[in-house]
Amino acid sequence: MNKEIIYTLDGLYRDPFQVEGFRFGQGNRSACIVGASRGNEIQQMYICSQIVQALKRLEEQGDIVNENEILVIPCMNPYSMNVGKRFWPSDNQDLNRSFPGKADGEVVSRISHAVLERVKGYNYGMQFTSFYMPGDFIPHVRMMETGYQSASLANLFGTPYVLIRKPKPIDTFTLNYNWQLSGTNAFSIYAGGLEEIDENAAKQAVSSVLRFLTRMGIIRYRNHSGYIASVIHDEDLMSVQANLAGLWKGCKKPGDVVEYGEVLGQILDPYEGHVKGEIVSPTQGIVFFAHNDPLIMENTEIYRIIRRMHE
Repeated sequence: MNKEIIYTLDGLYRDPFQVEGFRFGQGNRSACIVGASRGNEIQQMYICSQIVQALKRLEEQGDIVNENEILVIPCMNPYSMNVGKRFWPSDNQDLNRSFPGKADGEVVSRISHAVLERVKGYNYGMQFTSFYMPGDFIPHVRMMETGYQSASLANLFGTPYVLIRKPKPIDTFTLNYNWQLSGTNAFSIYAGGLEEIDENAAKQAVSSVLRFLTRMGIIRYRNHSGYIASVIHDEDLMSVQANLAGLWKGCKKPGDVVEYGEVLGQILDPYEGHVKGEIVSPTQGIVFFAHNDPLIMENTEIYRIIRRMHE
């Protein structure tokens, strides 16, 4: 294992900002794994740290196949992580919405440019990221529909679902999108929440990455075969929104089967505690995303449900 500095930036009042990477093996740029780009993505950074540990053991055992290099970057944004802010502390910019960046641009633009230049050229790119709203997902691999996506490759992770979605204009500034345009097969992996470590989800995520690397002939690792993933698209998901504001008490979690008209949760008055309203399922299917913030605003998306295919 070689520890490398991917990018460094001198600080005026504190230690230099550094993005660190861990390189395993040597030869062809086979796979790159990137973790937290935001300051509250603790779970994502933790997963990458466990991948570093697993690859270190495999390398010591000689189980990284010859002529393959793997790079792991657990955290792209240690400054925000240190101060507990999701976005860049000084101007609140989102690092994962600043790609491809510029070498002479603003700070986050320089960071994203340097990271993208370092991770270009890898055959496969995996990013552990988070959703723009607070909540939990069924573990899944996500790909943007850029014309370069491959659902068959995404299936090799062995997660329950593969989601292929059409990119919105704001998505064109993400690492995943720009990775694909540069010729890398890029995958976003959703596993667990954010600010708390979910050990079970982390283990599943590590296994999915090692399973993929094994199936691509990059490492030698014995693992169970995982799931035969169901491939879904945005149009297969139905959004459920809150019709009131208040305290949210959800009663369904990702993976739960729901029936049409079934109660999904209650909205309570924050001062008096009585039930202001109930949210019922508009369809029959499986919960894909569940909002987990105890405060809810009107029209906030609280569930995404995978509709039954015949509907």
